[in-house]
Amino acid sequence: MRHFIRHPSDIPIEYRITHSESSQKNRLKDISLGGLCFQAHDALARGCVIQIIIPVREPPFKATGTIVWCRQTNGHYHVGVRFADENTEFSVRMVEQVCQIYHYQQEVLKKEGRFLSGEEAAAEWVSKYAQNFPS
Repeated sequence: MRHFIRHPSDIPIEYRITHSESSQKNRLKDISLGGLCFQAHDALARGCVIQIIIPVREPPFKATGTIVWCRQTNGHYHVGVRFADENTEFSVRMVEQVCQIYHYQQEVLKKEGRFLSGEEAAAEWVSKYAQNFPS
């Protein structure tokens, strides 16, 4: 059974350690019902509480979590976050689909030169791929 969906590295993510003034931006690696993994420029400490924003839809997906691991990889870090609220499951499923639609929209523009609105991209993606999306 698949526990997470690996996303292309073009999905933006914004994060902020609790009680920190500044936020950072980077890229999502994967997301699951229990948490996510993202790239960071700097090491982040295990146990820190972190706010996550994935701005690929309006309103953006927001969640709070705890950093459970941080590994250095090829000049940057992969950071694992466990969501604090178990009620984020529905929102995570929506974000997974939105991320796939966002990537589809970018690929169509790049490969076919067609600009699709969010609604057009969603309609095309659903007709082509929704039946294969893990539930």
